[in-house]
Amino acid sequence: MDISLEDFLRLRRDLCAVDVRSPGEYLQGHIRDVVNIPLLNDEERVQVGTDYKQKGQQEAIRTGFRLVGPRLEGIIDAAVREARGREMMVHCWRGGMRSRNFSQFVGMAGISTRTLTGGYKTYRTAALESYTKPLNIMLLTGCTGSGKSEILRALRTAGEQILDLEHLAHHKGSAFGGLLQLPQPSTEQFQNELFEEIMTLNPNRRVWIEDESIAIGRIFLPKDFWNQMASSPLVQMDVNRALRVERLVHEYGPADRNEFLGIMRKIVRKLGGQSLKIAEERLAAGDMHTTIDILLTYYDKAYLGSIEKRKDRIRSIVSWNGTDPLAYAKELISYANNT
Repeated sequence: MDISLEDFLRLRRDLCAVDVRSPGEYLQGHIRDVVNIPLLNDEERVQVGTDYKQKGQQEAIRTGFRLVGPRLEGIIDAAVREARGREMMVHCWRGGMRSRNFSQFVGMAGISTRTLTGGYKTYRTAALESYTKPLNIMLLTGCTGSGKSEILRALRTAGEQILDLEHLAHHKGSAFGGLLQLPQPSTEQFQNELFEEIMTLNPNRRVWIEDESIAIGRIFLPKDFWNQMASSPLVQMDVNRALRVERLVHEYGPADRNEFLGIMRKIVRKLGGQSLKIAEERLAAGDMHTTIDILLTYYDKAYLGSIEKRKDRIRSIVSWNGTDPLAYAKELISYANNT
């Protein structure tokens, strides 16, 4: 029996949802809360695909059955563990042969299944369409170390809608943004997670997003979504440099010194050879405050150049002393409401 994407997404927390594509396909991008029980592993998928192109569909089917056979018991055992007596929802790339075969196999073990109409491809199509739908975006901007992520969370506590792109990307945006973070997802998986967050939003209400470039580390924002951000109004945080240095020292102080040094050397062209030399000396001496202060010279110059080009979009500039994030968030909300 087939199931629509809308019903699949609604029922996935109550029913077991399984992606039967290969582990590599799943890693590249998958639906949230869906487990991977691959019918074919990555190498087997290549073999079947090669036979399909060179020998035709029937030979590819025979190859698939020959490869799956020795692992069939393990596949069924995994399905039984995940199902726990419940009905199972299944998908592959297009809801085709892999889904049907998997459903037949587990059906012999007494597991009833529903197949996602159109498979994962339908989900990706819906995700790409979601980025084109207009959102009432307010961008939160400010110099490096201002605490934008902390204030985003405070805005959520204050009842505002937010999209925390850096949290989804496992990266804080700058050259140093990957330090002390989990490995980044693929761009496709990041976009899937963004889609999941967008689905929770009320499009008639404002949504706060941190001011970002189109790339966050090695992942890229969807072009349509980025275009919306690039034309949205900004509220600018004004935090003095000493407070920002202190925040960044606290944030990056635990990082591995050699890794930190390696990243500094990658931005030598922008930082300047002399500044890099001094920063290296201070880092070696354990003086993170001076090291960070030197780096901020480069980052502040880059930010101020960027914001100058977009100054017509700034609705408010609001100072913050670094204390009571919730009170500051409410102040930002007040300014945003008035503008």
